[in-house]
Formats: sequence, structure tokens, C-alpha cells
Amino acid sequence: MLQSLASNSCVRLIQNHKSTWYFVSLILGYLLYLIFGAVVFSSVELPYEDQLRQELRAVKKQFLLENECLSEERLERFLKKALDASNYGVSILNNASANWNWDFTSSLFFASTVLSTTGYGHTAPLSDGGKAFCIIYSVIGIPFTLLFLTAVVQRIMVFSTRRPVTYIHTRWGLSKQLVAIVHATLLGMLAVSCFFLIPAAIFSALEENWNFLESFYFCFISLSTIGLGDYVPGEAANQKFRELYKVGITVYLILGLIVMLVVLETFCELQQLKQLRKMFYLKKEKPQDRLAILEHDHLSFTTVSDNTSGKNEDKAKTFLSVPTLVSPNDDPMIQ
Repeated sequence: MLQSLASNSCVRLIQNHKSTWYFVSLILGYLLYLIFGAVVFSSVELPYEDQLRQELRAVKKQFLLENECLSEERLERFLKKALDASNYGVSILNNASANWNWDFTSSLFFASTVLSTTGYGHTAPLSDGGKAFCIIYSVIGIPFTLLFLTAVVQRIMVFSTRRPVTYIHTRWGLSKQLVAIVHATLLGMLAVSCFFLIPAAIFSALEENWNFLESFYFCFISLSTIGLGDYVPGEAANQKFRELYKVGITVYLILGLIVMLVVLETFCELQQLKQLRKMFYLKKEKPQDRLAILEHDHLSFTTVSDNTSGKNEDKAKTFLSVPTLVSPNDDPMIQ
């Protein structure tokens, strides 16, 4: 008997807090996914890092043997200075000295990466004034960019998703959910073709040291706003039409980000994904439920008040029903 009562109470507890349990499972799943990524990246990249370290040590040792007049301490200071400058996008190589990082087109490209939160990291402000302006510019510009993207995506969604789905649903009488799924799939395939596959082929042709995989990797890292900065186009020494190329990349990043948001919003409007999201959200209290609770409380209060007043009236009637004695002879006890 006790076991059945305990099991029933556990079942009721789980059912009453179903969204909480789903949320806890979501947190655990996310943590496991983070750990899984860390394990895979470590197992794949660690051997390559160790090999690169050994190669660099060998090159450094060979260089010191060939140049005995140079001490290891002086070489360390020189390399540190060069690497610090390289972190700010300044290179000491002869074939890279012709490219300026802060001309107008490069600055325009940098501003677009800041506002879109892509942030490749290949170029950073050198002066304190530039760093201070970058903070102020980002504080104002990032919310402005979010407002701009939201307004643009909201208008594009009307013509790219809502009207076509409604038209096909009403014209041919197909299921609206089925039409929405097929439309989202076709829109996603079109976006991948126009903003990933085709640009990857173009970048692999324009960039001498990039293959198709590296170009596709750059497109994905950029349009997902990850922006690792290990691949940045237009930085080659002999890049032709570098200014025009930088402007084209800036336009590509802005348009690609808008298209990615449109595709994501289209998939988020699918009924299946809405139901999936609701599993992890807190249930909102509906106005009907709130009205029912208020009416129930009002009825309960009215019932209690009526019962209390009824009891008081009965007591008053009982008290008033006591016979009044006019004379001692009217008392039955005396009689």
C-alpha cells in the first residue's frame, strides 16, 4: 500500500513538473555535448600541435647552429616582438608590407565584422583611442545591427515564407504543415548553394592557398558569426583589386547573415519545432486560467460568507425564540 502511494506521488510530481525535468535534461545534454566536443578536438588536434612544436624547435635549433653569432636570447626577443605585431595584423615580411590594415576598405571590413560580432581577430586597434572608440562603437552599433537585421528579416519573411506557404495551402489544398516543411527544406538548400557552395568555389579560385574545403570552412565560420580568423580573404601580398575585393566580401557577409537569419526563422516557425521548444519553456498562465482562478476564489469567499451569515442568523433566531415571561404563573416550572 505504501509503495503504491509513493509511486503514485512520484508520478504526479513528475507530471506536474514535466517542463522542469525537460529543462534539466536539456542542461545535462548540453554539458555532455560540450564534453564530447572537447574530447574530439583534443584527440584530433593535439598530435598536430605536438608535431608543429617539434618542427619549430628543430628549425630554431638549426638556425642557431648556422648563425653562431646570434644568441638564443636575442632571437627570442626578436621573435616575441614580431609575434606581438602579428597579433595586431602587422607583418614584417617583405611581401606583406604593401598591405595596409587601416585603409578605408579594410576599415570598412573591420567595422562589418565588429557589428556582426564575427570578429576574425586578424586586425585589432593599436592605439588607446581606437580601443576606446571600438567599445563605444560596438555598444551602440551591435543593438543597432540587431534592430536592422530584425526589421529586414521580418519583411523578407512575409514574401519568402508566409505568403508562398499560405498561397500553396489555399490554392492546392495541401496540408499547411507539409507545405511549410517542404518550403523550409528547399529554402535551406537554396541558401547553402548560393552562400556556401558557390562562394566556396569562388574563394578557392581567387585565393591561391585555399582549397575548396578551406573556402567552405571560411564561409561557414563567417556566416555563423564564429569568426576564428585563421582564414581571412584578401590578405595575400599579390592580391589584385584588393579594395574592391574587400568591399565585395563585406557585402557578402551582410547579405549572407540576413539569409541565414531568414532560414533559421523559417525553420523556427515549423509547428514541430514550436512543440519541441515548448517542452523546455515555462508554461505561461493564460488569461482564461487566471479568470477561472479568480472566479473560483470569489465563489469560495462567497460560499464561506454565506455559510457564516447563515450560522449567525440561526443563532439569532434561536436566541429570539426563547419565550418571554409575562408573569411568574407563566413559568411551567412554577406551575
